Amino acid sequence: MSKEMTFLLAGVAVVIIAGLLAPPPGSSSAFLPAKSSSSTSKASAKSTEKKSNCSWNGIELHGKVEFVESFPDIKIKYVSSFADIDVQFVSSFPDDCGQWQVVDSFPDFKVQLVDSFPDLEVKKVSSFPGMND
Repeated sequence: MSKEMTFLLAGVAVVIIAGLLAPPPGSSSAFLPAKSSSSTSKASAKSTEKKSNCSWNGIELHGKVEFVESFPDIKIKYVSSFADIDVQFVSSFPDDCGQWQVVDSFPDFKVQLVDSFPDLEVKKVSSFPGMND
């Protein structure tokens, strides 16, 4: 036994059944609220977050890199485990997170190798580069 009440809302008859908003039988449901797309927006936000997460102090951690002895953008230390980022050195197209192409001029960022107090700890890999959580 459901309670039905019919109201006129903005010139359209609306039927409320047991507290739920529903269109009258045979009418369009275009005026009902759309289903929430929060699950898709959360998924796209997570993928965007991962893409934007591949940076350090505003420097994207992919691209052309120059190794310098002074005035670096980032100080790194090579480690074999528990790295902040896994880096794959490539000869061209360093487009993905953790792919670095070593150059002598016109780098995207400059890196200095240090033994202590690095900004990032780096592990060299041959596949699956990227940030570690």
